[in-house]
Amino acid sequence: MADKILLVDDEPATLDALTLGLEAAGFAVIACRSAAEALAVLEGDRGDALALLVSDLQIGHDNGLDLCARAKVLYPALPAIIMTGHASVKNAVEAMRSGVWDYLVKPISLEELELQARRAIAHMRLSDEVRRLRNEAASTAEAGLIGTSGAIHDLKELIRRVAATDVGVLLLGESGTGKEVVAQAIHRQSSRGDGPFVPINCAALPETLLESELFGHARGAFTDAKKARRGLFLEANGGTLFLDEIGEMPLPMQPKLLRALQERVVRPVGGDETIPFDTRVIAATNRDLAQATADGTFREDLYYRLNVVQIDLPPLRARGNDILLLAQAFIERFAARHKVDVRSLSPEAAEKLMRHPWPGNVRELMNAIERGVALARGDTLQVADLPERIRDAERSRFDFVGEGPDDFVTLDELDRTYALKVLNAVGGNKSQAARILGVDRKTLLRRLKRDDPTADPSGPLADDD
Repeated sequence: MADKILLVDDEPATLDALTLGLEAAGFAVIACRSAAEALAVLEGDRGDALALLVSDLQIGHDNGLDLCARAKVLYPALPAIIMTGHASVKNAVEAMRSGVWDYLVKPISLEELELQARRAIAHMRLSDEVRRLRNEAASTAEAGLIGTSGAIHDLKELIRRVAATDVGVLLLGESGTGKEVVAQAIHRQSSRGDGPFVPINCAALPETLLESELFGHARGAFTDAKKARRGLFLEANGGTLFLDEIGEMPLPMQPKLLRALQERVVRPVGGDETIPFDTRVIAATNRDLAQATADGTFREDLYYRLNVVQIDLPPLRARGNDILLLAQAFIERFAARHKVDVRSLSPEAAEKLMRHPWPGNVRELMNAIERGVALARGDTLQVADLPERIRDAERSRFDFVGEGPDDFVTLDELDRTYALKVLNAVGGNKSQAARILGVDRKTLLRRLKRDDPTADPSGPLADDD
């Protein structure tokens, strides 16, 4: 379709000539002889189809810059070109400050107007594409942080607080919980957000290549080193270096990393001089590094250097209804990517997602939803569209996250704590809570009041709903 231009000029001869010229150049033109007529187009159904506004500076008693300002309010990305028969530096400066694309002096050259129109429209489209890609990247990066559970709320708050500092961070969590997502979120929210974010998987390279990758190398340092190369510490200068799978770093490499972190300088492989860097380091692993230091497979001094602030990422199975929020976000993303009309989950599919233990966490959920969207036959993702391991899931909805003996409580305490959690979730309605728990109302009240004879009779344990 032809790009649509809103052309405004109160001189009929000029308006007709420019309309014919622009249409001959392949544009569709909406010609208006007044600001009021142009505003009606901008505020009507045809306004959102416009690619460019071209207006005279003086439209009768109205000012073309005022029209451009109104257009900017309605359509912030819409470019504008101002024409005038009275050129002045003051008018040109005012036009540029108002954000117009160009300022043309009458008599208008059709070739110049066509050139600037195409440039303005191309710039608008490029800006839209950049904005779309940035939004998509941000959406992708933040996808693992979607949720309303207490675990994800606490994680977001910790990210916000640690991002305001420049300390080292160690991210711990199962594979697929989104450690790189969290590292990117910390980077973006920090003062280094405009700098580079450089990730490296420490398990993917042997020791010799890892050292060169991190610190760089001098020309001739080894057989294929035909020219010097900056390492990732310097590539990330002013930004963040993300050391993923840090627990897999070879032991001989660890003191070299420790020295770089302590002295804030790197020495390229085969080089004689040290080079300072200004890079924040965030490390991540799914290993128990505290145990690895006890076993002698990870240096204790490096562990403490990296672990200034430790962030433990919750597994997906411990995030409750976040599973469904994430699933819906992934449905929308993959439906748009694959150009299919899948909009939601069926109740049965949602139940299967809630029952699955998600050993692969958010990454596994994302892959399962993409598969489902690709196979879905209608606008709703059904159980049959899910992978077999999820279709067969029969897991209970809650998860025990304790590991050591001190993490667990007595059955009485668990009984009362869980009953209180359900009661809070239903807004204090004891009859509804009793139905969810599968007990009668009086039994629920007895359990809640157990070990709490001083409970406030008007509080959440009172008999009235």
